[in-house]
Amino acid sequence: MTGFALIILLGGLLLSLPFASRDGTSTAFIDALFTATSATCVTGLVTVDTGSHYSVAGQIIILILIQIGGLGFMTMATLFALVLRKRISLKERLILQEAMNQSSMEGIVRLIRKVVLYAFVIEFVGAALFAIRWSFDMPLGQAIYFGIFHGVSMFNNAGFDLFGQFGAPYVSFTSYVNDPLVNIVTMLLIILGGLGFIVMSDLLELRSKRRLSLHSKVVLTATGALIGVGTIVIFIFEFTNKGTLGSLDWGGKILASFYQSVSPRTAGPNTVDLVQLRQATQFFIIILMFIGASPGSTGGGIKTTTFTTLIGAVIAMIRGKEDIVLFNYRLARERIFKALTITVLSLALVVFVTMVLSTTEDKAFIKILFETTSAFGTVGLSLGVTPELSTVGKIIIALTMFAGRLGPLTLAYALGPRTEKELYRYPEGKIIIG
Repeated sequence: MTGFALIILLGGLLLSLPFASRDGTSTAFIDALFTATSATCVTGLVTVDTGSHYSVAGQIIILILIQIGGLGFMTMATLFALVLRKRISLKERLILQEAMNQSSMEGIVRLIRKVVLYAFVIEFVGAALFAIRWSFDMPLGQAIYFGIFHGVSMFNNAGFDLFGQFGAPYVSFTSYVNDPLVNIVTMLLIILGGLGFIVMSDLLELRSKRRLSLHSKVVLTATGALIGVGTIVIFIFEFTNKGTLGSLDWGGKILASFYQSVSPRTAGPNTVDLVQLRQATQFFIIILMFIGASPGSTGGGIKTTTFTTLIGAVIAMIRGKEDIVLFNYRLARERIFKALTITVLSLALVVFVTMVLSTTEDKAFIKILFETTSAFGTVGLSLGVTPELSTVGKIIIALTMFAGRLGPLTLAYALGPRTEKELYRYPEGKIIIG
């Protein structure tokens, strides 16, 4: 936590300096700090447009912050230690174990090597594909730079883009709504970044192991279900909306629906104007943002495994079962309590921040709830509220992004199994539920 805070502060100081802006003037420190927080927490919410406001130097600083934030402070520190051939201490291995959501320290350094390798390979491939496509729209050097920036940003689910420098600010990927290559590459990067490195490792070793872990099965099933349901819901709700899907052909409608279903998985870019979405769609996207990505990934939210555990608990209760069974495995009660606690605390944070912002900002409630959930889920989707926030509002959203990036991991660590045994148990009591 301290490491992330120091990186954010350093990034904010650098981005506030004149060399980081296009016009050579200093950026207000609150805006620079907000951008640094958003980049390090791989969110994508911005108070000034990245492409039109920051210089190449400023954009590179943002890119570095995204990479550190996406892979994690301890992962990057371990990478540097390995490069310098330094020994990883027992304390550092314990911290890495918690940061990567592992049940043991065995093979943790080997896992870090895999994480870094997977990330760089996927980012490189994504950057190359982007560069090839954009070489038809801009000079080759700029296309390569754009490819690298967006490859890193999309894989790390950061949502930062540079297209604001070509026209209106905050346009995101709206000019590529009908472009299959840009859409597919972006969605693949977002999905791979949101699955988590544990699942990717499991998939790559499937041929030798011949089986997937329970965690990987749950993550893949939940991810596929959420994207599929999200695509259908957005398609139905927005089919006749002239401001979003209504003006597109059938292929464009399906592609845009699919993209808008993937993006709320903590990524941030959009290909349609979110302000023009119907309120039902906006609220549905809020739900997707709250659920977020998967554990050990570059995304935020309460995580797909937490959501699946809660759904499993509801189904088990309805069916009169005592155990939650997923893929023929019974979940331990401590996992259920942890999932419930994380969800309730996360919901309480979103509700509290929304209530405070409703007092400090003169905006529609749905927009404030959308922005708050986007910050908590480290998503970066916006209905245009963030650039118009008051100074107090900017501070609150920045703190929410910080809590969203570190909160679930911190909660998971704090709520981990305790070794102490209770010396006695209270008698069972009954209350009426429902």
